[in-house]
Formats: sequence, structure tokens, C-alpha cells
Amino acid sequence: MRHLLMATVMLPLAFGHAGGALAQSVSPAFQDNASEAERKAGNSQANAELFYMIQQLQGEVRRLQGRVEEQRNLIDRLTKQSRDRYIDLDQRILKLSEKVSEAPATSSASSEGAADSAEAAGDSGVKTRIYRQPSDKERTEYQKIQTLIHQEKNYDQAINGLYDFIDEYEEGDLTVNAYYWLGEVYLVEEQLEQARQAFTIVATRYGDHRKAPDAVYKLGVTLDRLGDKEQARGRMETVVRDYPNTSAAELAKKYLDSSNG
Repeated sequence: MRHLLMATVMLPLAFGHAGGALAQSVSPAFQDNASEAERKAGNSQANAELFYMIQQLQGEVRRLQGRVEEQRNLIDRLTKQSRDRYIDLDQRILKLSEKVSEAPATSSASSEGAADSAEAAGDSGVKTRIYRQPSDKERTEYQKIQTLIHQEKNYDQAINGLYDFIDEYEEGDLTVNAYYWLGEVYLVEEQLEQARQAFTIVATRYGDHRKAPDAVYKLGVTLDRLGDKEQARGRMETVVRDYPNTSAAELAKKYLDSSNG
């Protein structure tokens, strides 16, 4: 009887310990599964964010590649445009040189007749010819170009406008000015060979124009920047000799004084 009572008491205790051990053995496994699920969920979210970032970077690379291609096309177009303009200026100088070489020598009588239609430029001995005066439309177009140069500093558009102006209007007072300002803009843009050609046209073809002294001086400046010091000095001496009592002559004297020093 006594042994039966002991067995009755010990049996529930044994089952109690076994149940606790079973519970303890099941709980970690469940927790491991939950942690693994959370880990997978975290990895999945990280992968999604990484994929999104890669997509963004790829899109940015495509946009940058597009911009690079646009810039390359723009540079190619501007290079071709500059080369075409250089050739155009060179051809203009060649044609002007041919006209000068083909022109017959003027007699003293014809020279006197020409002097009647010219006015003196200070005490220089160089006669300033009166060129065709511009129309109102021509003045308006010219002023637009001046605004592009002086106010807006839009030199590329100004160059286009100057070429169009020269092509549209026959030789006249503002046409010569347009050649001069073409040289000025090219000089600012450091396109020295084109500047040289533009100033040369004014200096050689339109030496009797009011812009000629400035053009010869700026031609000297351009030659100096090109490294041709001897030619530059020669142009400065021409300004002083042929166009004395002008502001260009004063600037040329300063250049010559500084080069002597």
C-alpha cells in the first residue's frame, strides 16, 4: 500500500519534468525558425533596395552618356563651322588680293577726282572715303549685333550675325564695321587666325575707312599674340606713320615703346 502511494505521487512528477524538457526542446527550434524567417525577410528587403539603387545608377549613367554625346556633336559642329568660316575669310582675302592686283594704276587726274569725293583723316595724309550709308533696316540689324557683343556677351551668335550681315548688305560703311567687329570677337574668343584675317580685310581693302587705324593696330596685337613680334611691330609702325593723331596711333606708340624697353 505504501509503495502504491509513492508510485502515485512520483508518476505525475515524472510526467511534469518530461513535459518541461519537451517544451524546452521545442522552443529554441521555433525561435530559430522565426529568426531565419526574419533574416530572409531582411535580406530580401536589402536586395530590393540594392536593385533599386543599381537601376538608378544605370539610369544616371545613360543620362550622362547622352549628355556626353550631345557635347561631342556640338564640338564637332562648332569645329566644322569654325573651319568653314576660316576658309571663307581666306577666300575673301584671296579675292580682294586678286582685285587689287588686277586694278589698273590710277592717273594723277583720276586721283584728284577721287580726292574730291573724300575727306581727310586728321593730318595723316590718308583720305577717308565716304562709304554707302546704311538704311534704317541695316542700322537696326547692326545694332542687334552690337547688343549681342557688348551687353549679352553672346559671341557665337554675334559671329553668326556678322557673317549674315556681311553677306546680306553690299559694301558700305557698316559692312566694313562688321568685318572689324568680326576680328574683335574672334580676338576675344582667342581664335587668333580668324581675327588676323578679319582685321587684314579691313586694313588692306578698306584702308581709307574710319575703322582702318583701329584695324591695323588690332592686327598688330593679333600678330603679337600669335608670336610674330616682327610683323606686329611693323603693323604698329604703319599705324603711327599712316594714321597719326589717332587714338590707335597713340596705342601703337605705347606698344613700340614697351617693346623697345
